[in-house]
Amino acid sequence: MMLDRILAFIMLIGLSPVFIVVLLLIIFDDGLPVFFIQKRVGVNYSYFRLYKFRTMRKNTPNVATHLLENPDKYILKVGGVLRKLSLDELPNLLNIIKGDMVFVGPRPALYNQDDLMRLRIDAGVAHLKPGLTGWAQINGRDEISLEEKVALEKEYLEKKNFLFDVKIFFLTFTSAFFKKEGVSH
Repeated sequence: MMLDRILAFIMLIGLSPVFIVVLLLIIFDDGLPVFFIQKRVGVNYSYFRLYKFRTMRKNTPNVATHLLENPDKYILKVGGVLRKLSLDELPNLLNIIKGDMVFVGPRPALYNQDDLMRLRIDAGVAHLKPGLTGWAQINGRDEISLEEKVALEKEYLEKKNFLFDVKIFFLTFTSAFFKKEGVSH
């Protein structure tokens, strides 16, 4: 959607001071690179490269955080704060500008999350473009099961409209900055 791309570009410019601070914090903590780039599932099971600020050490195995034996030993000093405030997701704005993502939709699955994608296909939500935030994100994030997540994504699909997207977008800030819950690492 062109509106998403324009808004993402404006936000990228407006948030550039935050980008610079985060970039410097990561460099001072663990050097370059500052971005974590990972293969993710896009619309209709296509793949794209997702950009995030790196929150884990360079030697971290490339698996979901919850699959690591001791995730805390890999998280950068600044990484926990970036994750709790969802600042690690700011580079997703680049994905929105590229057209890989939109602001509101299901969060993009990891390339190897076949269980999640199977549920999304069955629920009819796999054709939605992945989003920076979504209905499942503000209703539990990492604390809900895959089945609950997909049920919320299906609910989003059924209610999807501009005002609902605006509501989700603004509730994201409340969820990320005031509740600080729902993030397991």
